Amino acid sequence: MDTVTYERHGAAALLTIDRQERRNAIDGPTAELIADGYDRFVADDDARVLVITGAGGVAFCAGADLKAIESFAPRMDDPRGPLGISRVISPKPTIAAISGWCLAGGLELALWCDLRIATENSALGFPERRWGVPLVDGGTQRMPRIIGLGRALDLILTGRIIDVDEALAMGLVTEVVPAGRHVDRALEIAEALARFPQDTMLADRRAAIEGIGLTFEEGLALEAQSSAPTQQTALAGAARFSGGEGRGGAGSGV
Repeated sequence: MDTVTYERHGAAALLTIDRQERRNAIDGPTAELIADGYDRFVADDDARVLVITGAGGVAFCAGADLKAIESFAPRMDDPRGPLGISRVISPKPTIAAISGWCLAGGLELALWCDLRIATENSALGFPERRWGVPLVDGGTQRMPRIIGLGRALDLILTGRIIDVDEALAMGLVTEVVPAGRHVDRALEIAEALARFPQDTMLADRRAAIEGIGLTFEEGLALEAQSSAPTQQTALAGAARFSGGEGRGGAGSGV
């Protein structure tokens, strides 16, 4: 049985890691399947959002399977990263649906996603600090950008594991849901994102991601450049708003 499954749910693609006997830890062949699933998502124009989760509800992903570390040998020089996709930037939105343990490379995989929906029993951290295993799947770069350098260094240096309430307070997770609701909620958000005019949403997403590291002036120029091709969509949307469409108040639709 494949250790990664790919399913379509409406406008969303659901990628599920299924190595429950290893808390969904990833070995080399599983990383290859994750990369294959990602490629399938990117190539599917009707799949507008990717949701990544772990099977069983006990763990999102416990990171690289250190008991099968030799299986990563062919992947260590892969430009897309040991876990399959950690060194690429998705052209479309991504959501991590987290339940239970989200550790080490699994947390780096969740940080790769734009949004992180987590259940009340989730726990997140970099315990590999205890064994001298480095972060090699983008965690040192993405975490400071998401929660700030000070909080990121706390988790990176100490290796402590935090509960979901602390993760929510520091902005590490986007939303907390009851047990068993993480995938459903991620798919609900995915459907809401899929209903928005795609060219403007993707342009804004791209400007936000690519603007990291630029000066403020360069970022403004990038925003203007990204938004220019979407003017017709913007004008049509403004006309719909003036006609009374979509005035459901803040937060409607997601």
